[in-house]
Amino acid sequence: MKVVAGLILVTGVSSLPGYKTALRLVETKGSVIGVYNQHPVSGVPAVKWDLVSDATGLVAQYKPSVIIHIAGMGDVDGCEVNPELCHRVNTVATRELAKAAYRIGARLIYLSTDYVFDGSRGMYRESDVPRPVNYYGLSKLLGEEAVLAVGGAVVRVAWIYGFGPGKVNFGKSVVERLSRGEEVKAIVDQWGSPTLNTLIGEVMARLVDREFEGVLHAAGPRLSRFEFALAIAKFFGFQTSLVKPISIKDLNYRAQRPRDSSLDSSMAVKMLGVPINDLNYALSIFKGEWEGLRHAGDVG
Repeated sequence: MKVVAGLILVTGVSSLPGYKTALRLVETKGSVIGVYNQHPVSGVPAVKWDLVSDATGLVAQYKPSVIIHIAGMGDVDGCEVNPELCHRVNTVATRELAKAAYRIGARLIYLSTDYVFDGSRGMYRESDVPRPVNYYGLSKLLGEEAVLAVGGAVVRVAWIYGFGPGKVNFGKSVVERLSRGEEVKAIVDQWGSPTLNTLIGEVMARLVDREFEGVLHAAGPRLSRFEFALAIAKFFGFQTSLVKPISIKDLNYRAQRPRDSSLDSSMAVKMLGVPINDLNYALSIFKGEWEGLRHAGDVG
């Protein structure tokens, strides 16, 4: 293990995983700067920067010891509709960041996705061959290759949920709707690994001090969205009858989704000691955060 000294850059600090990663690193490391493009955040030192147009300039100016690259275009259907923009954001910017990191000897840790797999069987391990079925997955896979080429680390997660900035996420939506007594429709025939953003932050903080190169899966347990919504309802004490099953065929997705892209995260649990695939552990943190926000008046 190597204790890292120097500045840590966290791109995508206004995203769900980026914010929690930066917060955790501020607690454990201190010298952290978040990078955002459009949405400023509070509680973390941050700078506005357009990585797509000038990733090299960011690294040259701040000369970090570690870069945790979380920024990206995560709209799966949007990537299918606008593949050129997706390519620039997820692939080209990552390549430029990787080259810049390599030039100054900075470590690079890259947040990737379960969607690099085709979903034909699920519980994928790090050694399994990727085979994306949509443009988003392909763009992230090409980003992975650039990171691995310079000796970086790739952390694959899935179905990120939690409280914080960033786009609407399924887990948060389930809690908010069920707490108001509203129905939740959830897919029964697609499986993944719902991953709490707070635990992603903990994984990243511990990985910073590890001399790890290669691919690591750090995701939650295998569940359908229906199973996940039911688990939330039971854990939070909401009415389980409000959770209604639907098929993925009922939704008009523009991009194909992998049917079962769940990840085997046993290597990450063993190496880092973070029980990221323990659903009850994750939901206990999730519920505690919800109750804290309710007490503060930040959620309904």
